[in-house]
Amino acid sequence: MDNLAHKSNRFQTYNINYQIILLYRFLLLMALFTISRLGFYYFNTGHYPDMTFERLMRIMQGGFKFDVTGILYVNVLYILLYHLPFPFRNTKSYSRFLKWWFFISNGIALAANVGDFFYFDFILKRSTADVFMFAKEGNIVTLFIHFIVDYWQGLVFWLLQMAVLIWGYDKVKLLTEVKPKKLSFYLSAVFWLLISVYFSVIGIRGGFTGTTRPITLGNAGAYTQKPLEMAIVLNTPFSIIRTLNKKPLKEEHYFPDEELKQIYSPIHPAHTSGAFKPLNVVVLIMESFAKEYVGAYNRNLDHGEYRGYTPFLDSLIGKSKCFQYSFANGRKSIDALPSITSSIPSMVNPYVTSVYASNKINSLALTLKKKGYETAFFHGAPNGSMGFDAFMKVAGYDQYYGMTEYGNDDDFDGSWGIWDEEFMQYMADEFGKLKQPFLATFFSVSSHHPFKVPQKYEGAFRKGTLEFHIPIQYSDLALRKFFAKASKEPWFINTLFVLTADHSNHAWHPEYKTSIGDFSIPILFYQPADTLLRGVDSTSVAQQIDIMPTILDYLNYDKEYFAFGVDLLDSSATKFAVNYNNSTYQLIQGKYLLQFLNGKTIAVYNYVNDPLLKTNLIGKVHDIQAKTEKMMKAFIQQYNNRMIHNQLVVN
Repeated sequence: MDNLAHKSNRFQTYNINYQIILLYRFLLLMALFTISRLGFYYFNTGHYPDMTFERLMRIMQGGFKFDVTGILYVNVLYILLYHLPFPFRNTKSYSRFLKWWFFISNGIALAANVGDFFYFDFILKRSTADVFMFAKEGNIVTLFIHFIVDYWQGLVFWLLQMAVLIWGYDKVKLLTEVKPKKLSFYLSAVFWLLISVYFSVIGIRGGFTGTTRPITLGNAGAYTQKPLEMAIVLNTPFSIIRTLNKKPLKEEHYFPDEELKQIYSPIHPAHTSGAFKPLNVVVLIMESFAKEYVGAYNRNLDHGEYRGYTPFLDSLIGKSKCFQYSFANGRKSIDALPSITSSIPSMVNPYVTSVYASNKINSLALTLKKKGYETAFFHGAPNGSMGFDAFMKVAGYDQYYGMTEYGNDDDFDGSWGIWDEEFMQYMADEFGKLKQPFLATFFSVSSHHPFKVPQKYEGAFRKGTLEFHIPIQYSDLALRKFFAKASKEPWFINTLFVLTADHSNHAWHPEYKTSIGDFSIPILFYQPADTLLRGVDSTSVAQQIDIMPTILDYLNYDKEYFAFGVDLLDSSATKFAVNYNNSTYQLIQGKYLLQFLNGKTIAVYNYVNDPLLKTNLIGKVHDIQAKTEKMMKAFIQQYNNRMIHNQLVVN
């Protein structure tokens, strides 16, 4: 017993037992984070149909590294408080305070991981700091409750993890504490504090060498074959914390200025052939209308028997100009508005939350107001939702019509806003009050989680393979009724309609569960009196940022302007699509998709012949790879440098 007491005294005096207990708690968190990663993969296996055991083990290996960093980020204050070299840290009250701090901070971190089990299906990446934008929503409590109810499995998973965390916290109690000798206690406490800080910094940076930079989301690519797999490597606390202070873009100099202009330039010359056409312009942005849902785009699916869930949109496509290969520039609603109305895609960070959001910009509204247009934006959500009102004001829209202007909360869907049918009927009436020519942009709300439709339509729609298919059919019906009403109005025949989606969403078919299918949306142009504006373009690539220049050139806009996209109706224009997700740039041009990570090409696919993207052609199609990579670099250089230097308008 004397020997045991002597050992206990030595362990306590030199703080060794504190370090063993801390190490145990760290390993407990590592185990819980690993279980979270397996849970993330389990709930999202449909996005990884070709995953092999070897690849998953490689991903898990990389995940350990990011878990170390994520746990240290979350617990850096706990570690500091735990090591304070003062005797009061032995008191019960201080120990109780540390325990609850540990439970609360790590409980939030584990909840964030679990939340992404299900939110990933919507955005196809780990949540980042821009998720806090949704905390500003006036109906965030209602939406959160819906999320908890619909995905109750996550709540159970989290509660079980918390039970293990609470149960395991005090399981390691080494030796009976004795009163420490003060000098030895202080010196050893300071020593362990410095050691802990040193190793915490190393863990946060992700390596031991002096040249190691703090790891970022992009470093997850070292453990994957496909960008989407990076979401398994990462953990959500790491992803959120590492994007809290969004770094500015890096200025690039791949090409000299003159060569850069020849490869790609966002400056559009004035239209010189024909007088300006003062048509009304109506841009309809349909929430989550993935291209997979549209039957007219997918005649070959299900052995030619696929019907889709948008019968009205199918009929409208038959009278419109549309594109077989059309893509969103982002995965979130906040990415869509700058892309569609200002031809500014969100690269690296959402534009509206980036450090460049105060840049001077061009837009459809600012451009067409020079031609005497009245401009208005319609969104049936509570005013201020997702910051749309702020951005549309910056983009030059004169009037904003939201839930407040609608003025009848009886038509509120209980979650997102006014039902699409009622709001679009109201919108058609308001169009008649606008002075022609007018520009109006509409953003729908009903085709969204929690997948509800008005009570009068319950059971009225065909059940599909996904819950999303029910509200999609409802919003398609709302579109039908809007056009039925609008077609009787005098302004209708003189209006160019543009219809697209903000982003893609849940997919069923494997063709739409790829890194190209994830961004596939409809883009179509319809002018009732123009019979030449018809047909499906089966070769050109289209993207959201092309909408603005296509509209302006169709109207014969006679001044120079700035837009990152191109005129889709110009046969001489170099068509392409670009987007960014999981730290990876994608450029789609012709039949090929190029993926670009950390300054180099990591994959090339012929997505037309290989729709499931199974065969990486990197190094096998040299000319095409070189050409596409050149375009990718030129776009990044133009985008980054112009963002940094606030050069998004024509002087």
